[in-house]
Amino acid sequence: MISKDLHAGWTVRAVGGDVPAVVAGRALPATVPGTVHVDLLATGELPDPYLGVHESDWAWFHRSAWRYETDLAEPAAEPGERVDLVFEGLDTVATVTIDGTEVASTRNMHRTYRIDVRELLTGANRLTVRFDSALEHAEKVEAQLGRRPRAYPHPVNAVRKMACSFGWDWGPDLQTAGIWRPVRVQRWRTARLAAVRPLASLDGSTGRLAVHVDVERSGLEEAGELLVEARLPALGVAGTVRLAPGATAAVVLLEVPGAPVWWPVGYGEQPLVDLQVHLSAGDRDLDSRALRTAFRSVAIDTAPDEHGSRFTLLVNGVPVFVRGVNWIPEDHLLTRLTRDDYAAALDRALGANVNLLRVWGGGVFESDDFYDLADEKGLLVWQDFLLACAAYAEEEPLRSEFLAEVRDNVVRLSPHPSLVVWNGGNENVWGHEDWGWKEDLAGATWGAGYYDELFPSLLAELDPSRPYSPGSPANPGVPASELHPNDPDHGTHHQWEVWNREDYTHHLDAVPRFCSEFGWQAPPTWATLTRALAPEDLRKDSPAFLLHQKAEDGNGKLDRGLAHHFEVPQDFADWHWATQLNQARATSFAVEHLRSWSPRTMGSVLWQINDCWPVTSWSVVDGDGRLKPAWYALRAAHAPRLVTLQPREGRLRLVLVNDTAQEWVADALVRRVDASGEVLASEWIGVRVAARGTAVQAVPVLDGALGGTDLFVADVGGLRSVFSPVEDKDLPVAADALEADARAVEGGYEVRVRARSLARDVAVLADRVAPDAEVDDMLVTLLPGEEHVFRVNSRAAVDPAEFTGPLVLRTSAVVSA
Repeated sequence: MISKDLHAGWTVRAVGGDVPAVVAGRALPATVPGTVHVDLLATGELPDPYLGVHESDWAWFHRSAWRYETDLAEPAAEPGERVDLVFEGLDTVATVTIDGTEVASTRNMHRTYRIDVRELLTGANRLTVRFDSALEHAEKVEAQLGRRPRAYPHPVNAVRKMACSFGWDWGPDLQTAGIWRPVRVQRWRTARLAAVRPLASLDGSTGRLAVHVDVERSGLEEAGELLVEARLPALGVAGTVRLAPGATAAVVLLEVPGAPVWWPVGYGEQPLVDLQVHLSAGDRDLDSRALRTAFRSVAIDTAPDEHGSRFTLLVNGVPVFVRGVNWIPEDHLLTRLTRDDYAAALDRALGANVNLLRVWGGGVFESDDFYDLADEKGLLVWQDFLLACAAYAEEEPLRSEFLAEVRDNVVRLSPHPSLVVWNGGNENVWGHEDWGWKEDLAGATWGAGYYDELFPSLLAELDPSRPYSPGSPANPGVPASELHPNDPDHGTHHQWEVWNREDYTHHLDAVPRFCSEFGWQAPPTWATLTRALAPEDLRKDSPAFLLHQKAEDGNGKLDRGLAHHFEVPQDFADWHWATQLNQARATSFAVEHLRSWSPRTMGSVLWQINDCWPVTSWSVVDGDGRLKPAWYALRAAHAPRLVTLQPREGRLRLVLVNDTAQEWVADALVRRVDASGEVLASEWIGVRVAARGTAVQAVPVLDGALGGTDLFVADVGGLRSVFSPVEDKDLPVAADALEADARAVEGGYEVRVRARSLARDVAVLADRVAPDAEVDDMLVTLLPGEEHVFRVNSRAAVDPAEFTGPLVLRTSAVVSA
């Protein structure tokens, strides 16, 4: 096979809709892969939709149409030669023509299209791809099939496009269009490798690889015998299968005694093996594929027990406590992302001691780079099918699109050892039960046939090697009519009452088996916020700030959440810090609660790790890739060894979580201190925690803690936990609790802080001084006389004293001096 990228020489122009004058009638250079937004922004004549109120200035795009064009200088097909035009991704409603002859009409950005064009090629053709409004198409499909309930205004459930492209409670409404993934011309004869699915398993120390191969025959010659060969060259293992004339599928079985075993991060190494697959006919090489995979086994234990039923991920037979995060698209304008962007984002997850990323169902099946990097780094991937917060019609024209996109992506992603869970979608089963959908549907289809029949049957055919859950939240194998899909005692659970109606302390009200969504909001870092908003917009009621706060009553929930714990500051800079600190506190509280109950609870998947633009949201890394205080809180709460003080049956207990392969033996110092930090009582105890174990310790000095006004501090091996039965707003906090100095050092600055009295959650908000500045630690609690040195990495030349200013050096006293 000869394959050639077709990425050069494209133009794009508006051909429909009420477009701005600077766009009308112009043929602009087009980047392929790319989208129209990116090309329009490249002209410098339209405002960046991520800044100020400019998202609203792009609403015209929703009902526009665009035409991409390029010369297709492909020679005419020779006798017996197939020539295919392959689009790996078209976003979304597209018509493809060659010299005016329509060759494809597409309605799905999540699948690949292969078009036989050999009859049309002359050596000087014109290739055109017209994109029409996805919104208008969705409205027509909805009118045809009937309205289905959904969480957002646009009919995102009536077109197979990234759902959050139409806006979400953290994302902009831009509705992109374009040739968003590679396009190629492929010339081949006789037969080609249509699909290669290497399904790996591990039986003891023996690795087994079932290499499933689907072959497409050209149909231009008499079908003959073919040979499929699969090799693991580094392991010296190979196998062949002969395909009889007319046959189109084969399985090559490879067995590797003593196979290298792939483990998630924190459990072992991640050895990957190269797989080569060749297709030949006699002495003619026809096609080949090179892939990477690895040997490991994966399952989910859903057995009943005394608490309900488990949801425990097993990798190579070993139970894994999931320290996870939900992943949304890293940039709303997807095609701007590079492999380096993905590497940096996954490293930020690793830095927060994450071991699993859940690719959420309102986004996309991610790029190959994302999964390749997850394989290399040992990050587990939970993959939703792309349905979110809506009911979906099961009739045509949608059903066949779901079938095609799932087939495409299950095949594409099957080699990746990092991929460990297929999930039916996000909150759809729950929505059907609790969100008033049943009355609205009046018996219409809503997606149950996808979750309970279509997806499981496709996976049984294409990928039986991985577990499947019908949704998140859901109880695998149990119909919603028998057990509520969000029952915390069974399966997966989403905890949103704490954010929407209560307070984060209400996490204590339930002990879910696996919590796959929970979180708390905060604005982005100061440097990101001030890049996106003008100085006059830096107030929480400004139109620009509110446009970057998409949650319903988001600011109200932030203030009510603050009021439980702090006085709500009137100054915007103080409010900004207070909300960020409260998010960090909520994150620590929830994750430590969940981990403290392991192995009853075996999963904590925070909503969310990242943002796709500058916005107030539940992310711990903002839209510019800067670390919010909550990231540091998550890193500490996710630490392989955790010390936490937790209420248990009306008493405070010391809980130690050891998520390492070695027993943990240490001495613990537990102290009771007053509001100034003066030690009133202390106790040393020896602790011993089994590998991958949890220990709950009664400590006499903790007696009466829940009814008193003193604080409690537990220190074990350099780890610290602080518990206060009194809210910060009721604690007398010394205004001069800290003394600090800073100096320049190679690569940045050092900030030395010493506590005169108790100082909780000491933080250096370094980005307020220099946009590139990043601090190594945050949210450090110091007792009187203790000191801590913060390292700030930055290339900026600034006065070091700026890092000790009242808006930069912060504590839980949220109002600046």
